[in-house]
Amino acid sequence: MDILLIIFAFLCILIGLAGSVLPALPGPPLSYVGMLLLHFTDKVQFSVTQLVVWAVLVIIIQILDFVIPSIGTKKFGGSSYGVWGCNIGVIVGLFAGPLGIILGPFLGAVIGEFIKTNDFNLSLKAGFGAFLGFISGTIIKIAIVVYFLFAAIFALV
Repeated sequence: MDILLIIFAFLCILIGLAGSVLPALPGPPLSYVGMLLLHFTDKVQFSVTQLVVWAVLVIIIQILDFVIPSIGTKKFGGSSYGVWGCNIGVIVGLFAGPLGIILGPFLGAVIGEFIKTNDFNLSLKAGFGAFLGFISGTIIKIAIVVYFLFAAIFALV
């Protein structure tokens, strides 16, 4: 049974790694499930503190994944219209597939900022901030999942 749990654990972690880049899969939560599966084996025992800290990190990262593009919009000079456009773009992008998730925050910020300022250059700058926020969120997700992968490997060795 332990071997089966270990196989499923690593599958969850690896699918979680793919999900950190592919929008259809929740990367860090899947990887965390993999860590839980490892914990339920006789081979690996993580502390309760580790499991709780990891769960909190995963929750924070999932929330930040939606918030960081808005922060990027604001940091690149976007107004509240650009931030709202970015937030709406994130939500609409979820329903538009992988390309929508990437372009949604960017286009939302550009459209929102353009409605407010009528300045296309400023709108593009705000959209670029949203895009950088999206990329930053993706990098953070990849980092935590890679950490889980190494923690899982070292726990078994």
